[in-house]
Amino acid sequence: MADHDRHAPIMRPKEGLKKASSVAPSTEATACALLAPVHQPCARDTAQTATPWMSTQRAPLRYAALDLGTNNCRLLIARPDGPAFRVLDAFSRIVRLGEGVSRTGELSEAAMERTLEALHICRRKMDERQVIRSRLVATEACRAARNGPEFLERIARETGLNLELLNREGEAHLAAAGCAALADVQASSVVLFDIGGGSTELVWLSVKNCGQKDIRSRIRAWTSLPLGVVTLAERYGGIHVCGRTFEAMVRDSSEALATFAEEARAATDEPGFHLLGTSGTVTTLGGIFLGLERYDRRRVDGLWMKKDEVDGVMQELLAMSYRERAENGCIGRERADLVLAGCAIFEAIRRAFPAQRVRIGDRGLREGMLMEMMREDGVLRRAAPR
Repeated sequence: MADHDRHAPIMRPKEGLKKASSVAPSTEATACALLAPVHQPCARDTAQTATPWMSTQRAPLRYAALDLGTNNCRLLIARPDGPAFRVLDAFSRIVRLGEGVSRTGELSEAAMERTLEALHICRRKMDERQVIRSRLVATEACRAARNGPEFLERIARETGLNLELLNREGEAHLAAAGCAALADVQASSVVLFDIGGGSTELVWLSVKNCGQKDIRSRIRAWTSLPLGVVTLAERYGGIHVCGRTFEAMVRDSSEALATFAEEARAATDEPGFHLLGTSGTVTTLGGIFLGLERYDRRRVDGLWMKKDEVDGVMQELLAMSYRERAENGCIGRERADLVLAGCAIFEAIRRAFPAQRVRIGDRGLREGMLMEMMREDGVLRRAAPR
């Protein structure tokens, strides 16, 4: 991992609430503002005038977090609810923005068009839900592509959404913020990982006796690898994956992971150590393990799996043909060529950090952004002591 990545500042808005919204006025939003009754303002108007801590406000406070990754475009809209939040609306679409970037170094026009279509839907949902504050980020595909910054400008022009280019440190910290609540409170520390389309983040996180400490003070080491399910599948192929190809992908991943594995080697010796994973790879493994005909987030988020249970599902996936993977309700055609690349990265992590159990989280950057915004605004109530 490059030193400038490790020490780069976290890119986040520093302005007050009136400038905190990432939703810029658009033609559609302007028309809505002119036609809507006074008690139903558009998201852009609310973002400019509302104050989250105003107790006299009738409508519930609404926040939005958007994560534009290499493979997916995801939006979450929520309101504060005690020490956490309640989801009001969500959107996720596989856009494959980073398709071909590892070969050409640029985002393709077809990928950008798919992404813009999804972002227009996100903009509409934010307007309809009258979001008062948002944080919208783009990650590895836009970091790696030569035309990534240019595409972000195009997004702002065509959708009115101002996305920030999140650096590697910011991505690792937000992944930790979004998933830390799933760590076993009796464990001294965990290694948390987020396998993405174009990058993989790992965090060695202190857990026991941390109380209300800020997530950054609990991070003992972190890394962000420029390796994800899309980049690895494009390198080795994802349609027909034999055991030899799978092992080659694991070796590649292990080499990329080697420096962090040495840095965080002591984690596995600490009491209660376990892995904590978030991504389509581990949630897919969880769904298959449970025998779900269709993926169900409520059953998978927070699931514990033992080492031999993970081994069994891995072998089951390796034995499947591409057609069988595509027809599986927890994988689907859009991810059938990527899931084994994700499993190879996961296997490299397991070999670097042997653990008897792993906890699976269907949460990540969006949840981390929502929690950070709500904490900054003081709208969350402190959780009761355990």
